[in-house]
Amino acid sequence: MIIGGLQKTTLIDFPGKIACIVFLAGCNFRCPWCYSAELVLSEKIAKQPRLSEKEFFEFLEARKGLLDGVVLCGGEPSINKDLPDFIKKIKKMDFAVKLDTNGSNPKMLKELIDVKLIDYVAMDIKTSLKSQITNHKSQKKSVYESLLVDGVKMADIEKSVEILKTHSAGSGQAGNFDFEFRTTVVNSVHSKEDFLEIAKWIGGENVKYYLQNFRAEKTIDPEFEKVKPYSDLWLQDIAKEISQYFKECKAR
Repeated sequence: MIIGGLQKTTLIDFPGKIACIVFLAGCNFRCPWCYSAELVLSEKIAKQPRLSEKEFFEFLEARKGLLDGVVLCGGEPSINKDLPDFIKKIKKMDFAVKLDTNGSNPKMLKELIDVKLIDYVAMDIKTSLKSQITNHKSQKKSVYESLLVDGVKMADIEKSVEILKTHSAGSGQAGNFDFEFRTTVVNSVHSKEDFLEIAKWIGGENVKYYLQNFRAEKTIDPEFEKVKPYSDLWLQDIAKEISQYFKECKAR
């Protein structure tokens, strides 16, 4: 496990809690609009300053009573086989844990839920299942599938969506965690129709869904640094239109 960064305090990333964010390097997606290349691309990860686990847990020890929780971000945390053991150490220190994930590892997600190691999950929904692009061979392909590294299947993404919807505290099951879905909205990638399709796919009476505006900065594909974000009003209008599908739907 490579710790590629630490944000010592956040008031907004873990609902209802004062937390820190630990950034775990490595990712099995290649979203061209991603602005965390230093946590995704191997050549950049190699040059990124690292924090040892010893240093991280020493930091947590010093923050007892000051922080409520830890956000595990990436990259993609779930690609680390030793993630459960890492979280166990955090939980033993009485911190709540939030997992940010792309949903590519439903097996890991279910394991963490079953042994009650996570308190909150935020899963990124990249786009709709029907959104397509045409490649250089004039072949149509799902936009979602174009983002996946070899070995990741769309079925895994869909399975993670169902796990969260059916095992959370608000699902009627015995779950003890809360969750949200979220999409980074990118002009030239997403359309209004995409969000109508997403709402039909992930919607539910226990589901919270948030739209986050794209920031045109240091993207994996430099061409996206030229993309002008949608207006905040456009995002708010979309959120209002699809809010009927969700417990809560907002632009933030």
